[in-house]
Amino acid sequence: MSDPPRPPDEAHAAQLVCPECARSYPRSERFCSACGMPLVYSATAHGAQRQTTERQRKARKIKPQYSEGALVKVARVANQVEAEFVAALLLEEGIPCLLRSAIAGYAPVTGWRDVLVPESGAEAARETLAWEP
Repeated sequence: MSDPPRPPDEAHAAQLVCPECARSYPRSERFCSACGMPLVYSATAHGAQRQTTERQRKARKIKPQYSEGALVKVARVANQVEAEFVAALLLEEGIPCLLRSAIAGYAPVTGWRDVLVPESGAEAARETLAWEP
């Protein structure tokens, strides 16, 4: 298993850029002021583009306005498969979520799961998950 990629050292500090609109930012910034995307390093110390991990790709989808506040329960699903499906739906809308099993410390594939999102994303999450036949 390889180590996760690390930011360049200070001697080869790369500038941060927005992966969506390609604007450059100083290292003190975290999000693009134009589109709100999380910033990434422009290049590695050798000048080659970094390989992004699955976790980084998911983080880029999260909209900062939906990541504020305490966690709020927005749904309850019957099993892990449904929970992962709901989490993917919310992520596509830019809403981060946490899945919680009914029995703390024990998470079988079957059994109820609560879907929790930050307060600022609760209304958008409920709208996303609203389904009428």
